[in-house]
Amino acid sequence: MMMIAYLERQQQQQQQQRLVPDGDVELDPDHSILRALDSDATGDAVAAAARDFGGMVFLQPARFLRPSTADDVAGAVVLASRSSSLTVAARGNGHSVCGQAMADGGIVLDMRTLGPPMEIVRCGGTAAAVDVPGGALWAEVLSWAVRNHGMAPVSWTDYLGLTVGGTLSNGGISGQAFRHGPQVANVTELEVVTGDGERLVCSPSSASDLFFAVLGGLGQFGVVTRARIPLVPAPKMVRWIRVVYGAFDEYARDAEWLVTRDDSAAFDYVEGFVFRNDASDPVSGWSSVPIPPGSAFDPARIPADSSPILYCLELALHYDHTQADNVDERVKEMLRPLRYLRGLEFAADVSYLEFLSRVGRVEEEARASGTWATPHPWLNLLVSSSDIADFDSTVFKRVLSRGIGGPMLVYPLRRSKWDERMSVAVPDGELFYLVALLRFVTPHAGEAAVKEAVEQNQEILSHCRNKGYDFKVYIPHYESEADWARHFDGDWTRFVERKRRYDPMAILSPGQAIFSRARPPAAVAASAS
Repeated sequence: MMMIAYLERQQQQQQQQRLVPDGDVELDPDHSILRALDSDATGDAVAAAARDFGGMVFLQPARFLRPSTADDVAGAVVLASRSSSLTVAARGNGHSVCGQAMADGGIVLDMRTLGPPMEIVRCGGTAAAVDVPGGALWAEVLSWAVRNHGMAPVSWTDYLGLTVGGTLSNGGISGQAFRHGPQVANVTELEVVTGDGERLVCSPSSASDLFFAVLGGLGQFGVVTRARIPLVPAPKMVRWIRVVYGAFDEYARDAEWLVTRDDSAAFDYVEGFVFRNDASDPVSGWSSVPIPPGSAFDPARIPADSSPILYCLELALHYDHTQADNVDERVKEMLRPLRYLRGLEFAADVSYLEFLSRVGRVEEEARASGTWATPHPWLNLLVSSSDIADFDSTVFKRVLSRGIGGPMLVYPLRRSKWDERMSVAVPDGELFYLVALLRFVTPHAGEAAVKEAVEQNQEILSHCRNKGYDFKVYIPHYESEADWARHFDGDWTRFVERKRRYDPMAILSPGQAIFSRARPPAAVAASAS
């Protein structure tokens, strides 16, 4: 009931305006660190740092600092270590939903101000990578790499308005992950400021335990100040395809077949979503499927005995202008084995930049309608393929049959593309599905609608636990040590030991509510043993 508790505490949290949480410790006795950083103790900046995209948690920081270098970040951490309770949270674009990037009465770092600029790195031969600040947006990385060098990373998130450090602290998943792995599997070097204020460079071959701890580590072991991302030649064009299914078993069979193909004829991107078998729902009904805009959805193609829920498989094939003449035939051959409803296929040819930036248009529409600024009680799960059919019949077809006011993604990933040395927790099976319930609340809906959505999320989580699913919450947030231990399962001891090694005072990322300065990792380790 963690999110409901947040809503009930909202008014109390908004009144927390503490400048110095200790009461007996000055924030910065000689003011040298605060003078070196652009900081705010009041005003709009601090107010912005007290909330996030989720809009359900409000925690007021004491300072909002704008570091320009990794040394500034280290200085802020050292500053916090001088007190008995100050904490530090790294905030990228504020896109978390449960207060993960907040520090109640502590220091919030605006990672968007961090330098230096992006720089190409030649790795021998034709191989290349880009060094980027931890606060760079993936949209900025894409634009800079393609326009300046004709190159790009291979793994993305659907929404590119996220920071590099933010997604590397969680996972970073999109339709390329089945082939290339998530974003945490596509980074070769990190610069990190640990919880004792030490600035370290780490990689798979140097300080490797810290490197893998930080990847998917929820910000618990260090602040990512720089990341080195491999690049490949960027595709020029994308054939963007959507096909519709009336039955989940056929949808899942095709999706799993597509993501387990390793041959050169495989698609470059595989995702999918659930939508309502309903013409009246503009957000997640028939009209949410056709591409390009203006294409018609023919309901006569839907079998009369179809359920209230339908499924759309979303695919993409990269090509350049020299391949344009045969792309139609290639796609036709690749779609031939699939069991989708004929006559309900849609396609568009777009540039690579346009395809990767497609969710930006959704953001523009949401900002225009006001729903971007309302609360977002999102729930992201990773559900084993062995349990996904039951999840469909219970959750999609019953609990969520009326929709959620936003996208409902569901598509398979491969566990073998995730390195077990990383901190991120995933299900045990080789194939598991990302289930992303991306709720948008209309401006006039009010707090009751948010509470209802939160309760529905809790119902879904309870169902998963009660049925014994092999599942994990993706981008997790819990309030009890027992829940965190259950989340990490057999890796919990490793997670605690890494915290004790790299942030022994529990200064970093307090908003995750895993550790606290009142109960540091040494105490957690002692109780676990």
